[in-house]
Amino acid sequence: MTIRSRSPLRISFGGGGTDVSPYCDERGGAVLSATIDRYAYATIEPGDDLLVVESIDYDVSVAYALDEEFVYDGQLDLAKAVIDHFRADHGLDGGMRIRLHNDAPPGSGLGSSSAICVALIGALATHLKVSLDPYELAELAYRVERVDAGIRGGKQDQYATAFGGFNFIEFERDQAVVSPLRLREETLYELEYGLIFAYVGGQHFSSAIIDKQVGAYERGEADPVAAMDRIKALAYDMKRALLLGDVPAFGALLDEGWQAKKRMAQGITTPRIDDVYAAAREAGALGGKVSGAGGGGFMFFVADPSRRFAVQDALKREGAELVNFTFSGEGMRAWTV
Repeated sequence: MTIRSRSPLRISFGGGGTDVSPYCDERGGAVLSATIDRYAYATIEPGDDLLVVESIDYDVSVAYALDEEFVYDGQLDLAKAVIDHFRADHGLDGGMRIRLHNDAPPGSGLGSSSAICVALIGALATHLKVSLDPYELAELAYRVERVDAGIRGGKQDQYATAFGGFNFIEFERDQAVVSPLRLREETLYELEYGLIFAYVGGQHFSSAIIDKQVGAYERGEADPVAAMDRIKALAYDMKRALLLGDVPAFGALLDEGWQAKKRMAQGITTPRIDDVYAAAREAGALGGKVSGAGGGGFMFFVADPSRRFAVQDALKREGAELVNFTFSGEGMRAWTV
């Protein structure tokens, strides 16, 4: 029997960075995000007496005997950490071949590594008949990715992809509370029509940016800490704007949030990003931001529909690659083939 799973990628509208410890542990974090119609996939097929893991995207594979200890050498280490968890807690009942595929590359700013982690956990849990609700799934993915695999980052991505849809997520030291937003259909349609996505490239090293952000917070640097407090407050304002169906106000809040986010750490923006952002704003974008920690990857903007094509033309003139996304309301799903 073949088991397949998928988990959606996400865009983070506001509050990103306040989900990173120790800020969220001491002051509480809040993030507004939505999942999109791009996914991370995991497939499990029966195999011989080997554990084989293959990344279709990068044409990389590793193979181990069932009782052989994994070597963490930078090759599919996140997948190894997921398998190690299930091997230690539940055991594996035979060989298998695991194939992984992601609709977006690492560094895209769309939460791709957390989505692949959640997808693989979902597939293995289904294979081993382990029941996990979305909270348990997200928390396990966070523990495996951030603690076991040692990949720096926050807590929002695992919850966003496990639950799916538009969510307002609040974080404290030992818990997260996910509040799904019941937006009116016309608000979703208007927001989708006004959103413009563009891939701007560049080097995206989220762990390095997060290290700088954490260091600034731990040193008590006034401007970065004030910026974190501000983007958290703006996340609440963004939630209210969407619930009221006020897309123009939401766009303006995005701009304010981006201006605050740039103050959190060096490397969040670059001259290239600044040029793209300025061109989009001059063409009529109400606001926008880099998706993820910053430094590169995908940017998105909200524009009045009457200015949508002008903004798209401006982005193309800057060499950005326009991409079409729509929202996805589902979280991780696993099925048998």
